[in-house]
Amino acid sequence: MSENMKRINRIAATLGVAALAAVGLGAAAVPAGAAQVASAVRVPDVIKVPAGNRQIALLQARGVQTYQCTSGAWGFLQPDAILSSYGRALVLHSRGPVWTSVDDGSSVTAATVASSPVPLAVPQLLLKSTGNRGPGLLGEVTFVQRLNTTGGLSPTGACKDGTTASIPYTADYAFWAAVPK
Repeated sequence: MSENMKRINRIAATLGVAALAAVGLGAAAVPAGAAQVASAVRVPDVIKVPAGNRQIALLQARGVQTYQCTSGAWGFLQPDAILSSYGRALVLHSRGPVWTSVDDGSSVTAATVASSPVPLAVPQLLLKSTGNRGPGLLGEVTFVQRLNTTGGLSPTGACKDGTTASIPYTADYAFWAAVPK
């Protein structure tokens, strides 16, 4: 079994455990099919991609936002998600943040440049590439948008240091590349 398939299996197992934990904690589970097609929702101006870029992929993500308790307060630790198209896993999303193609190994690392709040969910984001690796799907990505988010909010209340909580979320991720000149 390839390393990417092993990673997909580990993330899938984590998602299952997180979903069970969320139900056990009384948190609302993210409904299946909650992500919508990004073009069906108005994208706030603050997270629009600058002119000179074209969308190269729009993928639906299902994953978790993991938080860790430090000094009695919850802080963001990392995302873990599988991005799919028509039910086929294409990209893994992990700490960095980084997105890695399971088909060709290309990747993009990015940093947040703008955020738009969403009620009862992690915010929508515009991220700018800080580095790419390899040719392939993600090798030329300039911007990433996280759209149509549901769930994933940090736990609230007191916590014990070192405790982690993985909260299910869904989103659409749009990948953009510079328009060829």
